[in-house]
Amino acid sequence: MTHRLSLGLIATLALTSPLFAQAPLHERIDQAIAAGKPNFESVAAPLASDAEFLRRVTLDLTGTIPTATEVRAFLADNAADKRAKLIDRLLASAEYPRHMANVFDVLLMERRAGKHVPNALWHEYLRASFAGSKPWDQLVREIVSADGIDPAQRPAAKFYLDRNAEPHLLTKDISRLFLGMNLQCAQCHDHPRVKHYAQDYYYGIYAFLNRSFLFTDAKAKLTVLAEKADGDVTYVSVFDPAKVTKSTGPRMPRGPVVKEPELVKGAEYVVAPAKDVRPVPKYSRRAQLADQLTAADNVQFRRNIANRLWAHMMGRGLVHPIDFDHPANPPSHPELMSSLADEIAAMKYDTRAFLRELALSKTYQRSSELPASMKEPAPDSFMVANLKPLSAEQLAWALMQATGMTDSERLTQGAKLTETSLYTKLAPSAGSVIGIFAGPAGQAENFQATLDQALFVANGKILRAWLSPRAGSLLDRVAKLKEADEIAEELYLGTLTRRPTDEEKREIGDYLKKRPEDRAAVLLDMAWALLASAEFRFNH
Repeated sequence: MTHRLSLGLIATLALTSPLFAQAPLHERIDQAIAAGKPNFESVAAPLASDAEFLRRVTLDLTGTIPTATEVRAFLADNAADKRAKLIDRLLASAEYPRHMANVFDVLLMERRAGKHVPNALWHEYLRASFAGSKPWDQLVREIVSADGIDPAQRPAAKFYLDRNAEPHLLTKDISRLFLGMNLQCAQCHDHPRVKHYAQDYYYGIYAFLNRSFLFTDAKAKLTVLAEKADGDVTYVSVFDPAKVTKSTGPRMPRGPVVKEPELVKGAEYVVAPAKDVRPVPKYSRRAQLADQLTAADNVQFRRNIANRLWAHMMGRGLVHPIDFDHPANPPSHPELMSSLADEIAAMKYDTRAFLRELALSKTYQRSSELPASMKEPAPDSFMVANLKPLSAEQLAWALMQATGMTDSERLTQGAKLTETSLYTKLAPSAGSVIGIFAGPAGQAENFQATLDQALFVANGKILRAWLSPRAGSLLDRVAKLKEADEIAEELYLGTLTRRPTDEEKREIGDYLKKRPEDRAAVLLDMAWALLASAEFRFNH
């Protein structure tokens, strides 16, 4: 008698075999995505073209688009390993940590103003952290441990200080951003729609924070974090008719209460509270939070960062939405989610190494377009690349690169050019665009086109100024070309990171012939049309 194994069982056996465990992570990713799908390669999108891949990975790892010169060089390169070399070059570039600083600034601070810690100071702290390959768990420990006293760690205290140390806001944001658990609706009762988010989860985290408060040193004119030695946490569910009062000590969701030392009454402080004196308790609840969050047995912590980095590269999380990781909202690929979480922990939370593996995978490198003969798969199948709107920062720097603002400045600085000098010079210009396209302060980023954005693209003075011909700019380059095909190629390589189709070449040639006396205006119109296109606005 013969027995047939189901595709699901075959996939499970393959993913748990010793050979699977020994394969590089990017290969295991592809095996997991293909598992259980017969004839996977024939129903999934093919690999992206070199041009599509180049634009995508440059945006994802450095936050801008490549130059026309870089596009030509990559397309002309016939080396079999050129994609891997490109990924390594981008990850080693000075632009990588700058971009990661932008990404994690928006993630962690959600565009809040620099009330107590200047945004520039915080941004440089993040940039230096990613430039030095600081592990994610170390970065988180610094952020949730900082009180603003030590000048070297003051930037890290922005997370607390610019939320005014409000314990409920911090509870919601810490659970959401570091654990992937949106516990907001568990403040007043067990979550009404997520039975796995209990009210005691919320108050367990709240108990780490409820004793902390802002303290302003009048002499130093500095606001820092202070903490009391007492203050227990009690709560009542608004749905409980008996109104039973419950209590909890500090704890992680599903974890035990942290054991606390017994202190002699009257001797709880290193520095006792007094008028204009910052109290310092002998035992700090808040100090325990960093170790509890990043503990080796805190599975939610490693799942959250693995899922967020996956979403950054792939356009959506394995757990989606990324803030609702719970059993009733399982990952699209559970075994892969567990494997990624374990792998990033085994990598000692090296985000650069983890992103490299994601970028090397065929899953990441698939085209965003399916052949007409193929059926559109579900977004969570990752059988085709998901479209991603450019962030406000990506759009600003991509526009400056496309118009030639960046290239012009490179020429101006000459031998003195560095990534820092280029960024310093152009950052104010980028800020004018970011202000228009960024989401509201204090809210998670969510792409939504607005009238102001449409007007900026249609007839904004800033974009028109950037398109003005100057040495090295896009219009300066195309103005020197005579043949329509050459003009079309330069326009498309410089803006959309691809060569124009034959039809697009004909359109540009016909447009130039119709208005020979207005050649400069025609070139401007064509460049503007490409920058205003949906193709430019999205990473695909």
